Order: sequence, then C-alpha cells, then structure tokens
Amino acid sequence: MTRPFRVAIIGAGPAGIYAADLLTKAERDFDLSIDLFDRLPTPFGLVRYGVAPDHPRIKGIINALIKVLDRGDIRLFSNVDYGTDVTLEELTDRYDAVIFSTGCVKDASLDIPGVDLPGSYGAADFVNWYDAHPDVPQTWPLENEKVAVIGNGNVALDVARVLAKQADDLLTTEIPDHVYQGLKSSKVTDVHVFGRRGPAQAKFTPLELRELGHVKDVDIIVYPEDFEFDEASMTSIHSNNQVKQVTKTLTDFTLRDPKGAPRRLHLHFLHAPVEVLGEDKVTGLRTERQELDGNGGVNGTGEFVDWEMDAVYRAVGYAGTALPQLPFDPRKGVIPNHEGRVVDTLDQAEAAAADVVQGVYATGWIKRGPVGLIGHTKGDALETITHILEDRAAGVLTDPVYPDESSIVELLESKGVDYTDWEGYHRLDAAEKALGEAEGRERKKIATREGMLSEARVLACSEVGSTGAGH
Repeated sequence: MTRPFRVAIIGAGPAGIYAADLLTKAERDFDLSIDLFDRLPTPFGLVRYGVAPDHPRIKGIINALIKVLDRGDIRLFSNVDYGTDVTLEELTDRYDAVIFSTGCVKDASLDIPGVDLPGSYGAADFVNWYDAHPDVPQTWPLENEKVAVIGNGNVALDVARVLAKQADDLLTTEIPDHVYQGLKSSKVTDVHVFGRRGPAQAKFTPLELRELGHVKDVDIIVYPEDFEFDEASMTSIHSNNQVKQVTKTLTDFTLRDPKGAPRRLHLHFLHAPVEVLGEDKVTGLRTERQELDGNGGVNGTGEFVDWEMDAVYRAVGYAGTALPQLPFDPRKGVIPNHEGRVVDTLDQAEAAAADVVQGVYATGWIKRGPVGLIGHTKGDALETITHILEDRAAGVLTDPVYPDESSIVELLESKGVDYTDWEGYHRLDAAEKALGEAEGRERKKIATREGMLSEARVLACSEVGSTGAGH
C-alpha cells in the first residue's frame, strides 16, 4: 500500500483554504494528506481580521470556508508560528510539498517627509485594532478631531467610515467592548479622504461607496472642482460598469446638501500627499494638486495645499513580510516565484530564469502581491497546485524523511507547541456566538490570544485519541 502524498499549507486564510480545497478536488490517482497551519488561534486570515465589522456580507465568505474544513479531509493546526514553532527543514522532512499562503498583513510604506511623526498611523494597524486582532494592543488614540485618510481604495473607505460612524451604530456587530468604548470616546468631527487620481480612477467598489451614503449622522461632502474627466476617464466610464457606478454615486453626492450632521466625511480627488506636517506631532497634511494626463494617470501642477489635521492614516495598500529561510523580494513584497514555484532569487523580475526551491510553493498575496479581490485567489491557487501535481508526476519531489501523519503531531508536542485543531475552532466559534447572543448579536469576538485558546481547549481533556485536538 502506497503512502499518501503529504502537503503542508502555511497560512489558513482564503488563499490557503482554497489551495487545500482545490487539491482535494483535483483529478489524481493517489491518496492525499493535507495539513493546514496558522499562527493565530483561528483560521480565515484577513476575512476575520481585515474586513470592517459592519460588513457581514463579506464576512459571509467564512461560511464557505467552514464548509471546506468541516468535510474532515484537511487537518488544521492553529496557533503554530512558522519560523518559531516549526522550521522549513522540519516541514520538508515531513511533507512532499509545502505551500506558503501567508498573505500580506502590514502597511505598504509611504515615502514622504513626516510620515513617522506621532499621530501618523498605518491603516492596517487601525484595522487590526477595530477587528480585535489578538496580537495588538486594545487601546487606540481617538482624541483627534480632524483626521486625514490617504488612499482611494476600500480599506481607506473602511477606515474613514469607522472613524466617522457613531459607535452605537456598531453595537449590532461583532466588536468587543474595548473597541466600542474606544470608538464611543472618539473626538472625531471631520474625516478627509485624499486620492491622488480622479473620481473615475478611484478603486472603491460600488456597494461600499453607496453604503457610505447611508451612514447615520454623517454628512458626505465632495468638491465639484475635484470632478475632472478626461478622455481616458470617459472611456473607462462607458466600458466598465463598476467605474460607471462609482462615478455616478460620487456625482450624486455632489447634489446632496449637508444636513448639519455632527460628523462630516470629506472625499477629495486629485490631491497627492507630499508631506505630513508637524514637528513633535502631526499638525497637518500638505498635498499637491494633480491634473489628469489623458491616459488614466496624473501629473503634478505645482500647486500645494496645506490642510490642518490632527492625525493621518495611511491606507495605501498592504505589504508582504519576509519569512525565515525563504527568499523575499522587498520591492514587490512577495516570495519570489514563477507561477507558484518558489525560486532561489531575491528579485521577482528574475524568477522565470532562477533555480526552483524544490518542493516549496506560494499562493495568494505572498505570491503575487496585495492585488485583486478574494475571489481572484482561487485562480491563483489553481495555478500553484497544477504545478505541484506536475512536479509529483515528473518525479522531481524529494520523499519526506518522516512521512507518517503522526510525525508533525509528535514534533509539535515534543516542542511544547500549544496548538489547537478544527474542533477547537468550533468551540471558540460557539463561545463567541454565546457572548453575542447574550447581547442580541450574532457573535462577539474574543479579543485575546489567551481567551481564544482557553475556549478552544474546552473539553479537550476528555477527548481521547483526537489527533491535533487542543491539549
């Protein structure tokens, strides 16, 4: 009897779970054994910790991911940190193939003067706070009245909306008490969102933008002088339904009169940030007026505007993080790879001609950078697993030294790694739903790693012989 083909996937967000699911469904004539690892006590990555709490529609993706793991043909090892709890060599000793799907969780840099002043924040850090990430502090400074958000994508919109929204309007969501109390104490009156390009180039999705117009007790303010449309803009509007809907919604905002709401959310276009102002702390933001170049881009006009601001949030994208024992391209923020096969180079531009790191693969944002929506991850994973199956068929993969499924359990337990499994997630899930039900909500997040692990371990001592259970 031949042994199963063993695959480890590092990162249990959508990218990792899609890869596992597609592998199990691929046409093959051999048995398969897949183990999924995540450094957090719960899977789902940015769907759990990167989506605003007042967007449960997007969080519904979790339900589809749960169905995949509920089948029981994929093992989950949560609270296992790659590089600390388990090394690349220990993985390649136990698996035929290792896929990295660690995503991007940090803010991309914005190289302008003053960006490191106190009061200048990365949007990802703020998102982690309001999404109750277990590894971030539970306090956030919200004593500022005038706040700038730099960026023209959905993350910028989420940050601006959460800052402007009344805390009581979030009480129906999954936010824990410390997030509610923090937002309740906020002194914000005005939130300004700055984008360097025009309305037709904004990266908002139509639904997110429309929802902005329905936020209670917040006036949406736009500026007619920012509404420039060149030939490229008009082509996009007529050929792309999403662009058409976004520009229509923005244009509709220009027709609305402010109603004297206690908070205002300002949308600015054609303003490129050039400097965060201040000496000991943020006191303002300097932007340069832009003009459309006719080809979908912009050029600076040399006209500068200084805006009085108390804080600046940078929502200019996410960036990948280097992983131990793996090559990393810091310019693109990815593990260098060619169509998912990790390659031995530090420059993604050289990936096609570089030597392959045998048996090691990548998928998701750590493979291609933080672009595209969650749905794009499926096609990305399919490309990677296709190459894994090709490499197995070609006989180029090295057999693991310890191929038994029990070997990874023995390794983690020998190191004292406090891992939990899929049943542990269900216990945590039930605990969060019980907390929410007590307050008339669907769920209420448990915000500390210790609290999450405590719930995941409940009943674990009475479960005899359950591989990978909380212990």
